[in-house]
Amino acid sequence: MKIGKYEIKHPIIQGGMGVGISWDQLAGNVSLEGGLGVISAVGTGYYKNKSENVNIITKKDKPKDVLNFYSKDALTEIFQNARKICADAPLACNVLYAINDYGRVVRDACQAGANIIITGAGIPTNMPEFTKEYPDVALIPIVSSARALKLICKKWERYNKLPDAVIVEGPLSGGHQGFKYEDCYKEEFQLENIVPDVIEEAKKWGNIPVIAAGGIWDKKDIDKFINMGCVGVQMATRFIGTFECDADAKFKNVLLNAKAEDIQLMKSPVGLPARGVRTNLQFSIENHTAPKVQCISNCVAPCNRGHEAKLVGYCIADRLGAAYQGDVETGLFFSGSNGYRIDKIISVKELIQKLTVGE
Repeated sequence: MKIGKYEIKHPIIQGGMGVGISWDQLAGNVSLEGGLGVISAVGTGYYKNKSENVNIITKKDKPKDVLNFYSKDALTEIFQNARKICADAPLACNVLYAINDYGRVVRDACQAGANIIITGAGIPTNMPEFTKEYPDVALIPIVSSARALKLICKKWERYNKLPDAVIVEGPLSGGHQGFKYEDCYKEEFQLENIVPDVIEEAKKWGNIPVIAAGGIWDKKDIDKFINMGCVGVQMATRFIGTFECDADAKFKNVLLNAKAEDIQLMKSPVGLPARGVRTNLQFSIENHTAPKVQCISNCVAPCNRGHEAKLVGYCIADRLGAAYQGDVETGLFFSGSNGYRIDKIISVKELIQKLTVGE
Protein backbone atom coordinates (compact mmCIF):
# COMPACT_ATOMS: atom_id res chain seq x y z
CA MET A 1 0.00 0.00 0.00
CA LYS A 2 1.53 3.30 -1.12
CA ILE A 3 0.45 6.52 0.56
CA GLY A 4 2.30 9.62 -0.60
CA LYS A 5 5.98 8.68 -0.60
CA TYR A 6 5.47 5.91 1.97
CA GLU A 7 5.30 2.18 1.27
CA ILE A 8 3.38 0.11 3.82
CA LYS A 9 4.03 -3.62 3.55
CA HIS A 10 0.52 -4.78 4.51
CA PRO A 11 -2.71 -3.05 3.39
CA ILE A 12 -3.70 -2.42 7.01
CA ILE A 13 -3.97 0.87 8.91
CA GLN A 14 -4.48 0.56 12.65
CA GLY A 15 -7.14 3.14 13.47
CA GLY A 16 -6.31 5.95 15.88
CA MET A 17 -8.01 5.50 19.25
CA GLY A 18 -7.96 8.15 21.96
CA VAL A 19 -7.65 8.65 24.87
CA GLY A 20 -4.56 6.49 25.16
CA ILE A 21 -5.74 3.34 23.42
CA SER A 22 -3.33 3.70 20.47
CA TRP A 23 -0.15 5.41 21.59
CA ASP A 24 3.50 4.37 21.42
CA GLN A 25 3.28 0.65 22.23
CA LEU A 26 0.44 -0.24 19.87
CA ALA A 27 1.34 2.10 16.99
CA GLY A 28 5.05 1.31 17.24
CA ASN A 29 4.44 -2.45 17.10
CA VAL A 30 1.92 -2.24 14.24
CA SER A 31 4.43 -0.29 12.14
CA LEU A 32 7.19 -2.74 13.15
CA GLU A 33 5.07 -5.63 11.86
CA GLY A 34 4.42 -3.97 8.48
CA GLY A 35 1.07 -2.25 9.02
CA LEU A 36 0.62 1.48 9.51
CA GLY A 37 0.66 2.30 13.21
CA VAL A 38 -1.41 5.35 14.14
CA ILE A 39 -0.86 7.43 17.28
CA SER A 40 -3.94 9.26 18.53
CA ALA A 41 -3.31 12.91 19.39
CA VAL A 42 -6.37 12.98 21.68
CA GLY A 43 -5.79 13.35 25.41
CA THR A 44 -2.00 13.14 25.44
CA GLY A 45 -2.14 14.96 28.79
CA TYR A 46 -3.13 11.60 30.29
CA TYR A 47 0.02 9.83 29.03
CA LYS A 48 1.27 7.56 31.83
CA ASN A 49 4.85 6.91 30.72
CA LYS A 50 5.95 10.53 30.47
CA SER A 51 9.39 11.57 31.68
CA GLU A 52 10.25 14.59 33.81
CA ASN A 53 10.59 16.55 30.54
CA VAL A 54 6.80 16.54 30.17
CA ASN A 55 5.03 19.06 32.35
CA ILE A 56 1.25 18.66 32.46
CA ILE A 57 -0.75 21.19 34.47
CA THR A 58 -3.75 19.47 36.02
CA LYS A 59 -6.88 20.46 37.89
CA LYS A 60 -8.71 17.80 39.91
CA ASP A 61 -6.25 15.27 38.43
CA LYS A 62 -7.32 16.12 34.87
CA PRO A 63 -5.29 17.96 32.18
CA LYS A 64 -6.19 21.63 32.46
CA ASP A 65 -7.45 23.26 29.29
CA VAL A 66 -6.45 22.68 25.68
CA LEU A 67 -2.66 23.08 25.98
CA ASN A 68 -2.43 20.32 28.57
CA PHE A 69 -5.13 17.97 27.24
CA TYR A 70 -3.36 18.08 23.84
CA SER A 71 0.15 18.20 25.28
CA LYS A 72 2.84 18.81 22.68
CA ASP A 73 5.56 17.49 25.01
CA ALA A 74 3.67 14.26 25.67
CA LEU A 75 2.87 13.75 21.97
CA THR A 76 6.54 14.24 21.13
CA GLU A 77 7.55 11.68 23.74
CA ILE A 78 4.93 9.20 22.51
CA PHE A 79 6.43 9.47 19.01
CA GLN A 80 9.97 9.10 20.35
CA ASN A 81 9.00 5.95 22.26
CA ALA A 82 7.17 4.54 19.23
CA ARG A 83 10.27 5.17 17.09
CA LYS A 84 12.32 3.10 19.54
CA ILE A 85 10.09 0.20 18.49
CA CYS A 86 9.54 0.73 14.74
CA ALA A 87 12.63 2.84 13.83
CA ASP A 88 12.00 4.66 10.54
CA ALA A 89 8.94 2.64 9.42
CA PRO A 90 6.00 4.87 8.41
CA LEU A 91 4.09 6.15 11.44
CA ALA A 92 0.87 8.18 11.38
CA CYS A 93 -0.99 10.50 13.72
CA ASN A 94 -4.78 10.81 13.97
CA VAL A 95 -5.91 14.37 14.75
CA LEU A 96 -9.68 14.89 15.00
CA TYR A 97 -10.99 17.93 13.16
CA ALA A 98 -13.53 18.69 15.91
CA ILE A 99 -10.90 19.35 18.57
CA ASN A 100 -9.94 22.74 19.87
CA ASP A 101 -6.51 23.85 18.57
CA TYR A 102 -6.66 21.54 15.53
CA GLY A 103 -4.03 23.45 13.54
CA ARG A 104 -1.58 23.60 16.44
CA VAL A 105 -1.93 19.87 17.15
CA VAL A 106 -1.34 18.99 13.46
CA ARG A 107 1.87 21.05 13.52
CA ASP A 108 2.88 19.39 16.80
CA ALA A 109 2.42 15.97 15.18
CA CYS A 110 4.52 16.96 12.16
CA GLN A 111 7.28 18.27 14.43
CA ALA A 112 7.11 15.09 16.49
CA GLY A 113 7.88 13.05 13.37
CA ALA A 114 4.54 11.89 11.95
CA ASN A 115 4.87 10.75 8.34
CA ILE A 116 1.12 10.77 7.75
CA ILE A 117 -1.73 12.79 9.30
CA ILE A 118 -5.23 11.28 9.38
CA THR A 119 -8.23 13.48 10.17
CA GLY A 120 -11.90 12.64 10.72
CA ALA A 121 -14.72 13.98 12.94
CA GLY A 122 -15.55 16.78 10.56
CA ILE A 123 -14.64 17.81 7.01
CA PRO A 124 -11.02 19.10 7.14
CA THR A 125 -11.29 21.74 4.43
CA ASN A 126 -8.12 23.58 5.57
CA MET A 127 -5.95 20.62 6.60
CA PRO A 128 -3.07 21.44 4.16
CA GLU A 129 -2.71 24.90 5.67
CA PHE A 130 -1.03 23.42 8.74
CA THR A 131 1.43 21.13 6.94
CA LYS A 132 2.87 23.60 4.39
CA GLU A 133 6.28 23.43 6.07
CA TYR A 134 6.22 19.62 5.92
CA PRO A 135 5.74 18.71 2.23
CA ASP A 136 6.68 15.06 2.84
CA VAL A 137 3.85 14.52 5.33
CA ALA A 138 1.00 12.65 3.62
CA LEU A 139 -2.58 13.77 4.35
CA ILE A 140 -5.57 11.43 4.68
CA PRO A 141 -9.06 12.76 5.42
CA ILE A 142 -11.79 10.40 6.65
CA VAL A 143 -15.13 10.74 4.83
CA SER A 144 -18.52 9.06 4.91
CA SER A 145 -19.59 9.97 1.37
CA ALA A 146 -18.37 10.81 -2.13
CA ARG A 147 -19.86 14.28 -1.63
CA ALA A 148 -17.54 14.93 1.31
CA LEU A 149 -14.50 13.85 -0.72
CA LYS A 150 -15.52 16.14 -3.59
CA LEU A 151 -15.87 19.08 -1.20
CA ILE A 152 -12.45 18.42 0.35
CA CYS A 153 -10.75 18.17 -3.05
CA LYS A 154 -12.36 21.44 -4.22
CA LYS A 155 -11.34 23.26 -1.04
CA TRP A 156 -7.80 21.86 -1.16
CA GLU A 157 -7.25 23.15 -4.70
CA ARG A 158 -6.39 26.56 -3.23
CA TYR A 159 -3.43 24.86 -1.50
CA ASN A 160 -2.45 23.09 -4.74
CA LYS A 161 -2.86 19.84 -2.84
CA LEU A 162 -5.02 16.72 -3.06
CA PRO A 163 -5.44 13.98 -0.44
CA ASP A 164 -2.68 11.37 -0.58
CA ALA A 165 -5.38 8.82 0.24
CA VAL A 166 -8.90 8.88 1.63
CA ILE A 167 -10.47 6.67 4.28
CA VAL A 168 -14.17 5.97 3.77
CA GLU A 169 -15.74 4.95 7.07
CA GLY A 170 -19.05 3.16 7.42
CA PRO A 171 -21.39 3.28 10.44
CA LEU A 172 -20.14 0.13 12.20
CA SER A 173 -16.97 1.76 13.51
CA GLY A 174 -16.24 2.54 17.14
CA GLY A 175 -16.49 6.06 18.52
CA HIS A 176 -18.07 8.91 16.59
CA GLN A 177 -20.01 8.30 13.41
CA GLY A 178 -20.21 10.49 10.32
CA PHE A 179 -23.94 9.81 10.03
CA LYS A 180 -27.16 10.79 11.76
CA TYR A 181 -28.35 8.25 14.32
CA GLU A 182 -31.11 6.81 12.11
CA ASP A 183 -28.87 6.69 9.01
CA CYS A 184 -26.42 4.37 10.78
CA TYR A 185 -28.99 1.60 10.37
CA LYS A 186 -29.98 2.26 6.75
CA GLU A 187 -28.75 -0.10 4.05
CA GLU A 188 -27.62 2.68 1.68
CA PHE A 189 -25.15 4.02 4.24
CA GLN A 190 -23.44 0.69 4.98
CA LEU A 191 -19.76 0.55 4.08
CA GLU A 192 -20.03 -1.73 1.04
CA ASN A 193 -22.67 0.60 -0.41
CA ILE A 194 -20.75 3.87 0.04
CA VAL A 195 -17.32 2.60 -1.05
CA PRO A 196 -18.11 2.39 -4.83
CA ASP A 197 -19.22 6.04 -5.02
CA VAL A 198 -16.14 7.22 -3.14
CA ILE A 199 -13.91 5.19 -5.50
CA GLU A 200 -15.63 6.79 -8.50
CA GLU A 201 -15.15 10.28 -7.04
CA ALA A 202 -11.50 9.51 -6.22
CA LYS A 203 -10.89 8.56 -9.88
CA LYS A 204 -12.03 12.02 -10.97
CA TRP A 205 -9.21 13.58 -8.95
CA GLY A 206 -6.42 11.37 -10.25
CA ASN A 207 -7.05 8.00 -8.64
CA ILE A 208 -6.71 8.96 -4.98
CA PRO A 209 -6.15 5.66 -3.08
CA VAL A 210 -9.27 4.63 -1.15
CA ILE A 211 -9.13 2.80 2.19
CA ALA A 212 -12.22 1.17 3.73
CA ALA A 213 -13.01 1.36 7.45
CA GLY A 214 -15.77 0.51 9.91
CA GLY A 215 -16.65 -3.02 11.01
CA ILE A 216 -13.75 -4.77 9.25
CA TRP A 217 -12.69 -7.82 11.23
CA ASP A 218 -10.70 -10.46 9.32
CA LYS A 219 -8.80 -11.33 6.15
CA LYS A 220 -12.06 -12.16 4.37
CA ASP A 221 -13.30 -8.60 5.00
CA ILE A 222 -9.96 -7.14 3.88
CA ASP A 223 -10.00 -9.17 0.66
CA LYS A 224 -13.61 -8.13 0.00
CA PHE A 225 -12.81 -4.42 0.01
CA ILE A 226 -9.55 -4.79 -1.91
CA ASN A 227 -11.51 -6.69 -4.57
CA MET A 228 -13.95 -3.75 -4.69
CA GLY A 229 -11.05 -1.44 -5.61
CA CYS A 230 -9.72 -0.24 -2.23
CA VAL A 231 -5.95 -0.24 -1.66
CA GLY A 232 -6.36 -1.29 1.95
CA VAL A 233 -8.42 -1.07 5.13
CA GLN A 234 -8.35 0.69 8.47
CA MET A 235 -9.11 -1.40 11.56
CA ALA A 236 -9.18 -0.16 15.13
CA THR A 237 -11.27 -2.22 17.56
CA ARG A 238 -9.59 -5.54 16.85
CA PHE A 239 -6.23 -4.06 17.89
CA ILE A 240 -7.63 -3.42 21.39
CA GLY A 241 -7.35 -7.19 21.84
CA THR A 242 -3.55 -7.13 21.76
CA PHE A 243 -0.97 -7.20 24.54
CA GLU A 244 0.67 -4.10 23.08
CA CYS A 245 -2.50 -1.98 23.02
CA ASP A 246 -1.91 0.98 25.36
CA ALA A 247 -5.31 0.60 27.05
CA ASP A 248 -5.51 -0.55 30.66
CA ALA A 249 -6.09 -4.30 31.17
CA LYS A 250 -9.51 -3.45 32.68
CA PHE A 251 -10.44 -1.67 29.42
CA LYS A 252 -9.57 -4.82 27.47
CA ASN A 253 -11.63 -6.89 29.91
CA VAL A 254 -14.70 -4.73 29.18
CA LEU A 255 -14.50 -5.90 25.56
CA LEU A 256 -13.62 -9.48 26.47
CA ASN A 257 -16.79 -9.61 28.57
CA ALA A 258 -19.04 -7.65 26.19
CA LYS A 259 -21.95 -9.27 24.36
CA ALA A 260 -23.17 -8.11 20.93
CA GLU A 261 -26.18 -6.35 22.48
CA ASP A 262 -23.93 -4.38 24.86
CA ILE A 263 -22.36 -2.45 21.97
CA GLN A 264 -24.69 0.41 21.14
CA LEU A 265 -24.94 3.86 19.64
CA MET A 266 -25.12 6.57 22.27
CA LYS A 267 -25.33 10.34 22.45
CA SER A 268 -22.12 12.35 22.64
CA PRO A 269 -21.26 15.95 23.53
CA VAL A 270 -19.72 16.20 20.04
CA GLY A 271 -23.23 16.17 18.57
CA LEU A 272 -22.78 12.94 16.60
CA PRO A 273 -23.83 9.43 17.60
CA ALA A 274 -20.96 7.38 19.07
CA ARG A 275 -20.64 3.61 19.38
CA GLY A 276 -19.38 2.05 22.55
CA VAL A 277 -19.99 -0.60 25.20
CA ARG A 278 -22.91 0.03 27.51
CA THR A 279 -21.41 -0.09 31.00
CA ASN A 280 -22.07 1.43 34.40
CA LEU A 281 -21.62 4.96 32.99
CA GLN A 282 -24.79 4.73 30.89
CA PHE A 283 -26.80 3.40 33.86
CA SER A 284 -25.49 6.20 36.07
CA ILE A 285 -26.43 8.84 33.47
CA GLU A 286 -29.97 7.47 33.35
CA ASN A 287 -30.14 7.39 37.17
CA HIS A 288 -28.61 10.87 37.50
CA THR A 289 -25.71 9.52 39.56
CA ALA A 290 -22.97 10.06 36.92
CA PRO A 291 -19.98 12.26 37.78
CA LYS A 292 -20.85 15.94 37.68
CA VAL A 293 -19.92 17.66 34.40
CA GLN A 294 -17.24 20.31 34.85
CA CYS A 295 -15.36 21.46 31.78
CA ILE A 296 -11.71 21.23 32.79
CA SER A 297 -9.98 20.12 29.58
CA ASN A 298 -12.04 22.06 26.97
CA CYS A 299 -11.38 19.26 24.48
CA VAL A 300 -13.77 19.63 21.52
CA ALA A 301 -15.25 22.72 19.86
CA PRO A 302 -18.82 21.34 19.31
CA CYS A 303 -19.23 20.76 23.07
CA ASN A 304 -19.21 24.54 23.60
CA ARG A 305 -17.17 24.53 26.82
CA GLY A 306 -19.23 21.85 28.54
CA HIS A 307 -22.69 23.01 27.45
CA GLU A 308 -23.39 19.94 25.29
CA ALA A 309 -21.77 17.66 27.87
CA LYS A 310 -24.31 18.79 30.46
CA LEU A 311 -27.16 18.07 28.03
CA VAL A 312 -26.03 14.47 27.38
CA GLY A 313 -24.93 13.88 30.97
CA TYR A 314 -21.17 13.30 30.70
CA CYS A 315 -17.87 14.96 29.78
CA ILE A 316 -16.24 13.02 26.98
CA ALA A 317 -12.65 14.02 27.92
CA ASP A 318 -13.11 12.99 31.55
CA ARG A 319 -14.89 9.71 30.77
CA LEU A 320 -12.42 8.59 28.06
CA GLY A 321 -9.60 9.55 30.42
CA ALA A 322 -11.19 7.42 33.14
CA ALA A 323 -11.48 4.46 30.73
CA TYR A 324 -7.78 4.77 29.81
CA GLN A 325 -6.96 4.62 33.52
CA GLY A 326 -9.06 1.47 33.94
CA ASP A 327 -11.97 3.06 35.82
CA VAL A 328 -14.80 0.65 34.97
CA GLU A 329 -17.32 2.55 37.11
CA THR A 330 -17.16 5.92 35.32
CA GLY A 331 -15.22 5.21 32.10
CA LEU A 332 -16.54 5.50 28.53
CA PHE A 333 -15.51 2.49 26.46
CA PHE A 334 -15.70 3.04 22.71
CA SER A 335 -15.86 -0.03 20.47
CA GLY A 336 -16.77 -0.95 16.93
CA SER A 337 -19.77 -3.20 16.35
CA ASN A 338 -17.55 -6.31 16.36
CA GLY A 339 -15.86 -5.60 19.69
CA TYR A 340 -17.73 -8.47 21.36
CA ARG A 341 -15.85 -10.87 19.06
CA ILE A 342 -12.59 -10.26 20.92
CA ASP A 343 -12.27 -13.46 22.96
CA LYS A 344 -8.61 -13.43 23.95
CA ILE A 345 -5.61 -11.13 24.01
CA ILE A 346 -2.90 -11.88 21.42
CA SER A 347 0.24 -10.14 20.18
CA VAL A 348 0.24 -7.57 17.37
CA LYS A 349 2.55 -9.91 15.46
CA GLU A 350 0.03 -12.76 15.68
CA LEU A 351 -2.89 -10.48 14.75
CA ILE A 352 -1.12 -9.12 11.67
CA GLN A 353 -0.37 -12.71 10.64
CA LYS A 354 -4.04 -13.67 11.05
CA LEU A 355 -5.10 -10.66 8.97
CA THR A 356 -2.63 -11.27 6.15
CA VAL A 357 -2.39 -15.08 6.01
CA GLY A 358 -5.75 -16.05 7.48
CA GLU A 359 -7.14 -17.27 10.79
